[in-house]
Amino acid sequence: MEAFNQENESFLSLTNWEQIKPSLRVGFTTRQGGTSKTPFDSLNLGLHVPDRSHDVISNREYLAHKLNIPIEQWVSGQQVHGTIVEVINDKVQGRGGLSYEDSLPGVDGLITNQKGVLCTAFFADCVPLFFFDPDTDYVGIAHAGWKGTVNEIGVEMIKKFLQLGANIETLRVAVGPCISRTAYEVDDHVIKNLSAEQIKNTTDKRNNSHYLLDLKKLNVENLLQSGVLRHNIEISNYCTYREKDLFFSHRRDEGKTGRMLGFIGFQE
Repeated sequence: MEAFNQENESFLSLTNWEQIKPSLRVGFTTRQGGTSKTPFDSLNLGLHVPDRSHDVISNREYLAHKLNIPIEQWVSGQQVHGTIVEVINDKVQGRGGLSYEDSLPGVDGLITNQKGVLCTAFFADCVPLFFFDPDTDYVGIAHAGWKGTVNEIGVEMIKKFLQLGANIETLRVAVGPCISRTAYEVDDHVIKNLSAEQIKNTTDKRNNSHYLLDLKKLNVENLLQSGVLRHNIEISNYCTYREKDLFFSHRRDEGKTGRMLGFIGFQE
């Protein structure tokens, strides 16, 4: 079954997590319901692409209203395809909400337990990783492209959660909508970063130097090796490349496209 349920044209919700904590808001936007023009039509939420900034802000305000968490309480990182994780509080509320330049520098992973702080990250094929510890109320999100995946940003997130007192036996993780194995062809530049076991388990060889890579599965393997229990991992079936009406895709759209938003946080 699909963990991310579309109850609104503009975003998918991880409803089984929200049922555990009714004030929790966690999900992933679609490309529908916004004001941006082609090729960013219509709910582009990325300020770092050449869309009209006032359209992006309008789209963000629309989502903020739907989530009942103002933009001034959103936080995002600059997303440099690294593995830096930041534990944030209300002192950085608003960082990246209205300006990309104001995003937390060098950060691809965010964690908080502060009410009213929304952790956000932007995607157009890369893997969104969501984290939720129901015991401590720490939540987080990570942006995992191929670099972040092979360098194990998911593992870095788990380490931070454990340092904050999370219980590995109850920690929940969700792998959100991203590009699927059948659509993600890579070459030796990527494959050389994988172990022989990872190549065996997460790729299909197409010719001497090209492979189809399963980023979802590779992230799940990293999570399992960190001690996360398999029944606590949700894996979305959505493919950003294949489902053009629902999602932007950097690869499908040859770089000229918008960004979806992954979000997680508690309403005040």
